[in-house]
Amino acid sequence: MSHLASLARIIDAVNERVGRTIAWAALAMVLVQFTVVVLRYVFGFGSILMQESVIYLHAVLFMIGAGYTLLQDGHVRLDIFYRDASIRTKALVDLWGSIGLLIPVTVLIWWFSWPYVAGSWKVLEGSKETSGIHAVFLLKTVILVFAALMFAQGISLLVRSILTLKGREQGLAGD
Repeated sequence: MSHLASLARIIDAVNERVGRTIAWAALAMVLVQFTVVVLRYVFGFGSILMQESVIYLHAVLFMIGAGYTLLQDGHVRLDIFYRDASIRTKALVDLWGSIGLLIPVTVLIWWFSWPYVAGSWKVLEGSKETSGIHAVFLLKTVILVFAALMFAQGISLLVRSILTLKGREQGLAGD
């Protein structure tokens, strides 16, 4: 079981680092959006490239940051029952949620997105706008990164749930 605990720790560390790094995209997004508004309404200048960069930053922030959000227990759930449940019941919910929903859904997202992303890379898809960002293929790749990080964090959640159900309520702290 210690190998699984080590795997969970590694996954948690990766998503922790990714989440803390990607959080800077929020600041960048606000600054770019502020600049777009000032340029547009004060100077009468518009920039499609800057407007598209806000979309890219938004996608990166929320898609790549989703694994970190799961690590921090920040995703929305039916909290009416979960919040007052015992540690064991929470572990069971997390276990079955990982096995029955999270992991299969991330596998399906990866499976069905792969041809979509590969096709975009094949032609190095760019913006439909001449002055836009000519890296749509990179934006679409974020879907695969999302699926991989969420899948990995689902595995970590599964391991933590099993450890809790085996009587190690500290999760991975004692290993």
